[in-house]
Amino acid sequence: MTDFPYRYDVTHNTAEIVEAHSALEAGAETEVVVTIAGRLMLRRDQGKLAFGSLQDATGRIQLFAMAKSTPDFEDFTGLSIGDWIAVTGVVMMTRRGELSVRVDGWDVLASAQRPFPDKWHGISDPDTRYRQRYVDMWVTEEARDAFAKRSQIVASMRSILGGQGFIEVETPMLHPIPGGALARPFVTHHNALGEDLYLRIAPELYLKRLVVGGMEKVFEIGRVFRNEGMSTRHNPEFTMLELYWAYADHADMMELTENLVAGVAEQVLGTTTVEYDGRDVDLSTPWRRATMEELIAEHAGVEISLATPIDEVRALCERFDVEVKDHYGPGKLILEIYEKTCEAKLWGPVFVTDYPVEVSPLSREHRERPGYTERFEAIVAGRELCNGFSELTDPVIQRERFEAQEAEGAAGDDEAMVVDEDYLRALDYGLPGTAGLGIGVDRLIMLLTGTTTIRDVVLFPTLKPEPVRSESATVDGELSEDDDVE
Repeated sequence: MTDFPYRYDVTHNTAEIVEAHSALEAGAETEVVVTIAGRLMLRRDQGKLAFGSLQDATGRIQLFAMAKSTPDFEDFTGLSIGDWIAVTGVVMMTRRGELSVRVDGWDVLASAQRPFPDKWHGISDPDTRYRQRYVDMWVTEEARDAFAKRSQIVASMRSILGGQGFIEVETPMLHPIPGGALARPFVTHHNALGEDLYLRIAPELYLKRLVVGGMEKVFEIGRVFRNEGMSTRHNPEFTMLELYWAYADHADMMELTENLVAGVAEQVLGTTTVEYDGRDVDLSTPWRRATMEELIAEHAGVEISLATPIDEVRALCERFDVEVKDHYGPGKLILEIYEKTCEAKLWGPVFVTDYPVEVSPLSREHRERPGYTERFEAIVAGRELCNGFSELTDPVIQRERFEAQEAEGAAGDDEAMVVDEDYLRALDYGLPGTAGLGIGVDRLIMLLTGTTTIRDVVLFPTLKPEPVRSESATVDGELSEDDDVE
């Protein structure tokens, strides 16, 4: 096996060279000597001349090799597409006006043992893209751009929240009991303790413990895990931003949410108007606020509330083809009707407010509407972006809500919560009026990058087991042999 270097001294990346020398005149040659490294993505030989394209993390630049000056010229022309190489030489502009690095010296850093295409017009098989992200990242420009944007978006969120005095923390991913959201957990086993633990479905209850402990503005960006189905919007593990703000309520949190999303868009994209699925979305503030019942009246054409007789609510469920289970109360049925008839139709940002207590076990009861909570969800482009509310602070009421959830679980709801005695003990020490927020980071990135499937913004999405394939089917694309790279 070839003894490749352990390390290599690189002086420049391609973007730096392009920025500094793109104004050179055709045929000009500088005295600037650079050493660059990356993959050889294209190569074309013309007798005693050879042209290549080297790609690194910042872009591509042409390589210009001459038999009379390039060491081991024949070996250079025998390199495989996809080989990692380092090149040392002067920066120049070819007569055809192509910025290049002359190959005065070169080394192989790693060889591509599998065929690597010299020109790729996108991978036609999505499954191959997601399974072989290490190839996709090189050959699909949109993938590279999306993941660069992802990094910028997360950094922008941290910057904005840090500028407002929020402290970032890390809480456990292994929980003794599942809690903080209505979802089915993944179960694992801790051998030393001899007990089952759960991958967290939300960090909420731990973050609110920290507010009890005196951290008045706290947030976490991290993975959560929900043992549910997969779709264009759902991956079993995904990234969540959760934050909690003492002395604030749901109205304060809605204002923070819209300013945060609009601020990230402005910082990363330079605009608050984005295109998604062929339509514009205006993220500028303020966003619309509307109750769930107002939206049902607007989009389904029916008046409904918790005061509506239950038989009438069930009749509406039948009318709108909404599944009804025996243990569903009026609040759950109203939510189901809303999700069936309204949510996908809400394009511009809208805060959907006043969720029933029945479907909001951690939210504080509405100060003006008994039976409802001070909870909101932000819907953008027909999809839920975030969930927030004034937090329930009364340990007695919280226990009642937990016990009601346990009853739901006993009735067959495998997403219901259980009683968390330690969290109730924390509430006994006192939680001041607090507002909370959870934003699906992957969905925000989808929105800001115009991506319609979550797998395009998650580097390694969860997939079904890989089918058995022949070696010849490991890459899939369209090749072109006649590209002029001079």
